[in-house]
Amino acid sequence: MSDEEMEVSGESSDEEVEQEDNEMTKGESGEPSENAKTEVYLPGKPLEEGEELTCDQSAYVLYHQAQTSAPCLSFDIIKDSFGDNRETFPLTAYIIAGTQASQSHYNNLIVMKLSNLHKTAESEENEDDDDEDSGEEDESKTPKMAGALIKHQGCVNRIRSTVINNNIVAASWSELGRVNIWNLMPQLQVVESDQLLSNYTKENKCNLVTPMFTFSGHQKEGFAMDWCPTFEGVLATGDCKKDIHVWTPSEGGTWKVDQRPLIGHQESVEDLQWSPNERHVLASCSVDKSIRVWDTRANPSKACMITCEDAHEKDVNVISWNKNEPFVVSGGDDGFLHIWDLRKFQDKSPLATFKHHTGPVTTVEWHPTDSAVFASGGSDNQIALWDLSVEKDSEAESEEVEGVPPQLLFIHQGQNNIKELHWHSQLPGVIISTAESGFNIFRTISV
Repeated sequence: MSDEEMEVSGESSDEEVEQEDNEMTKGESGEPSENAKTEVYLPGKPLEEGEELTCDQSAYVLYHQAQTSAPCLSFDIIKDSFGDNRETFPLTAYIIAGTQASQSHYNNLIVMKLSNLHKTAESEENEDDDDEDSGEEDESKTPKMAGALIKHQGCVNRIRSTVINNNIVAASWSELGRVNIWNLMPQLQVVESDQLLSNYTKENKCNLVTPMFTFSGHQKEGFAMDWCPTFEGVLATGDCKKDIHVWTPSEGGTWKVDQRPLIGHQESVEDLQWSPNERHVLASCSVDKSIRVWDTRANPSKACMITCEDAHEKDVNVISWNKNEPFVVSGGDDGFLHIWDLRKFQDKSPLATFKHHTGPVTTVEWHPTDSAVFASGGSDNQIALWDLSVEKDSEAESEEVEGVPPQLLFIHQGQNNIKELHWHSQLPGVIISTAESGFNIFRTISV
């Protein structure tokens, strides 16, 4: 196992990759013996004396880590021009992240290029067994990360990117209560060249970047934010006061923000999701335990179409709208995951419920193409992959793990206090996740 790792800070961008713990190995501490007994480790199970956790690399097709100078508790994947369904290694991905530094004035947005992402060693060894001509020396397997900074006022609560007029832009929620829109094209050009990035850093150009547009109309900071996928430039933002504002693009690279908030929630709006198919339909969830669906064409005081008042026993933290089916998945402080059929939403009864996470669920997202698969993550340091198409097999009950639902495909561990995950829509099966301990970039053998 190599001990390399990718890093980016305010002054440099060093590369590194490191593997995480995912399987329990019974044996002496330190180097496990070849004859050590191994078994699948379920989170929460105490380790006995002489037992340790080691990563089962054979469970991953791809697995890398990345570190930044300050934790990035929100990020988004930037759509690139290299095409869809890319499975030829090494892979390249672009992301935009926002820091939450201990000192507010040290915060940045980071435009990152992650490149030379190779398969895990075990995956490549299996391929080499079938390739007698693979004896030639491979190119360097060291992954690379280049990061261009943008000075940001206040911690970044959440950041989301989109494409407008063939330009990559991002919206950032600041802890100072402002929402900023940024043009990321200059930084995306910089990360393509070591020389350009060096000049950008030496000349402190990160301090000279200003937002395209800023909205200061929210009365309090917030976290909820989503770009509309069916109408370019439309944005919705929700704050901790309970207000949701809808933005529409105007001429000259500006936005018109409706000063009248959508009225319905009684407490902080935690997450927003536009419908993937209907231009004016928006879903939201809140600390008030409810999930609401809105028609933004209506008067803001009457825009709420459907409400599920007690969707969870505690705060509803996150929601994700299925791109192919009328389903929404929600996760809450109660650790529950609920699948809602919007056609029966007013029945207030979820289509399916899973209780696997032992702490608050902080992130959920449907697979971009497989309508039965989604991923969830939480403060219990787990990312779980789920497949709703899997049914309990009565003939195979003896092979099932007690207490684990058959729909649970995979448990990914190793990050501390997971905050967000996203499937990469152009790299099949690849998930990028962020936590207080940094980023993971991985693809499992199960999806």
